[in-house]
Formats: sequence, structure tokens, C-alpha cells
Amino acid sequence: MDSESKIKNQFDNIDASNAWPLLIQEIKKDCSKYDYTVSEAKKMANKFLNRYRDVIPYDHTRIVLSKGDCDYINANLVKVEKAERHYILTQGPLPFTTSHFWLMVWEQKCKAVIMLNKVIEKNMIKCHQYWPVGSKNGGEDDMMLTDVGLKVELMSETDCSYYITRKLRLTDVESRESREILHFQYTTWPDYGIPQSPTAFLHFLGDIRKCGALSSSVGPAVVHCSAGIGRSGSFCLVDSCLVIIKEKQLDDLTIRDILMEMRKYRMGLVQTAEQLRFCYLAIMEGLKDNFEDSEMPINDSEINNHEDEPPPLPPPRSESLPPLPPLPQPPPDDDDDDEDDDDDDIDESPSESSSSSESSRAAVTQPENGPKSPTSEGLRQRKEKLEMTAKKVEEMKRKQKEAEDWAQLKRRRKDNGDSEAAEKTITKLDSCKDKDAISQE
Repeated sequence: MDSESKIKNQFDNIDASNAWPLLIQEIKKDCSKYDYTVSEAKKMANKFLNRYRDVIPYDHTRIVLSKGDCDYINANLVKVEKAERHYILTQGPLPFTTSHFWLMVWEQKCKAVIMLNKVIEKNMIKCHQYWPVGSKNGGEDDMMLTDVGLKVELMSETDCSYYITRKLRLTDVESRESREILHFQYTTWPDYGIPQSPTAFLHFLGDIRKCGALSSSVGPAVVHCSAGIGRSGSFCLVDSCLVIIKEKQLDDLTIRDILMEMRKYRMGLVQTAEQLRFCYLAIMEGLKDNFEDSEMPINDSEINNHEDEPPPLPPPRSESLPPLPPLPQPPPDDDDDDEDDDDDDIDESPSESSSSSESSRAAVTQPENGPKSPTSEGLRQRKEKLEMTAKKVEEMKRKQKEAEDWAQLKRRRKDNGDSEAAEKTITKLDSCKDKDAISQE
């Protein structure tokens, strides 16, 4: 029996008994036996650099930064040796880890960054805007990262309907050496969910492969979503399995075996039963055709995800990481967002609570003085949406400034040798944040 038939039989058997939740739970149970340490991620100086409290890098595979005053970043080098694939899986950058992110790209000689989320999803900010948006979009064409001596420039941007490709130039300011970085952003993958069909996803993967970004002859591609485990793990699993089965002709391995091997490098890869099922579908579809050379058009129904509507009842994460507040005033805690593929953001979520958001939606749908025409109702909704977006942008700027001030305060204390006092202050503030988070739950 060939590989395609074996995988299809496995898929049919699991699907017929609706055993996907059981399978993902078995994988999680087996992976819980891994005895890997996470000491660096739990250090007081590094805790606030993690987006989520329960998604942290293993010590033995974490990326270690060489330059700057901090060698820590929430990222792991994931190796799939049988596919000759190396990936760097990481969380979506925070405002105060953006420079660390680009320093990692520079030091690891990465050719491409693969982004599988949008900056804002379901009114929650899932990733900092870590690249320049460009003057054509009302922003800047470059971004200076003075603390690591790097500059990022937007050279071009192409909208491919369901994903966006960008060419960025990353420059070491001191040496003036520059490199081209390809940025691929998949924009129709819903949080805690899956793409509408494997076809569009495979076209996206095919375009990335064509540029050589996943080749073993270049630095590892950086793959991220919000936490860098759900969507990111699914992307790497599909790519690796297709290489192993189609190019290496290894028929004795199962998709489960490969996922278990990948989880030895970064915890929690492929989070949900639905994501695991999609991986099987995409691999089966990819084995049928040479998707890298396919020029067949894709229907809108295959790429639209109905405004990123998540699947029902996503599994909750154990807890999210509350941010360390900047002085003198600690910022307010954000509500948890259990419907996110990569869970709750710290420090970047819009200030509106879920209750206020529900009130806003109710105000949009309830007529004030009798029925209104669709046109006037649409204009009113658009105006309210623009006003809400403006408020969120201002809140994002405020929180970014507070986070930067906090990071600078920590560095100054460290430089002055007042480490003991800093540790006590951080511990006290972190304790206050934990109490606030518990009270909000």
C-alpha cells in the first residue's frame, strides 16, 4: 500500500469514529512525559518577555541572542531531520521584543519570515506591528532598532488575495551590510481554527518553497502566529510530512510520529483536534498534485473564512501571562480571549472589555427610532467602527510607550547594579498583577 492510501485509511478510520479529540489528547499526554527544562523562560528578568505564561521555550532548543543586553527570546529551533527541515518557531513579537525578533533574524541568517496571523483578530491585538507599513499605507518606509543597531525597510508589497508577500531590507547600521528578507503573511487563517480549504494553503506553501526559503542551504525560516504553536506547528507539520513522504519516500512513518518528534523541540505544536485533522487533509491533498507548480485558480469560497469566524468551543489555555506594569502607574489588565488560536495577548490588547464590546455590538444592531435604511445603517456602523479603531490605536500607542519605559527602567537598574531592589520591585508588581488577574476571572 502506498503512502497516500495509508494516510487516507488512517484519516477515514479516525474520522468515522470522530476520534480527533481523543488523538490530540493522547499526543498531549505522551508529550507531557518529556522531561525538558524551561529555566531561562522562568527567570524573573525574562518572564515579561513571554506573551503567554504557559507557552515558553525549552532550554535545549531555545534561540540564544548574541548581541545586546539580553540573550533571551521566546523561540525554538525545530528540526525535522528526516525532511532536512529547520524552522524557528516563535511568538508574535511584543512592542518591547521587536528588536530581539529582528536581531534573531539577522544572527540566524534567515531568508524568510512566515506570519500566519493578522495583527488584529476578533478585536484583539495578537502581534505587534513589527515591520514598517510603508508610506503608501500612511506609515513609514523604515524602522530603526537602535538598541540592536538594525534598520528594517519595506521595499515592496504584493497582495495575493488570501496572503501578502513583502520584500524587506534588513541592514546592520554599523557594518552597513544589508540582506533581503521575504515576508509571507497568510491573512485568512482564523484564530483557533483552520483555513477554509487545503487548496489555498498549499498554494501559499508552494510559493514559499519556490523562493527557496525552506531550503537547508539557507538559514531557518522564522514561522510565527501569536504564540507560535498552533498555526505555526500545523504549517511545519504539513510541509515536513510532504517532504518526507514525497521526496524521501519514507512510508513507515506516521503523521503522529512526526508531530511527536517536532514537539521535542517546542511545546504544544498543533493545538486542537481540528488543526490536526486539517493537517491530514492538506497532506492528502498535497500528495495528489504537484502543488508547487500548480497554476489553477482558487475560488473565493476556498479562501474566505467569513471574517475569521472561529470554530465553536475552542479548548481554553490554562492561563495567560499578565504583563509587568511600567512605573509609575501599572496599566490595566486585559480580559482573557479564549477564542484565540494562540491565546491571550499581554500588554497589547485593546482596552475595551468583553462586556463593553458586547454593548457596542448591541448598540449597532438595535434601532433607535424605528427601522433605518440599509444605507444609513451601514454608514453609522462604519463610523462607529472607525471611531473604535482610532481608540484602539491610541490605546496601543499608550501601552507600547509604557512597556518601553518599563524595559528601559529595568535596564537602568541593571546597569546601576541595583539588581536586588529591582528583583523586589518586579516581584511585588508581578504579584499585584496576578491578584488582579484572579479577581477578574
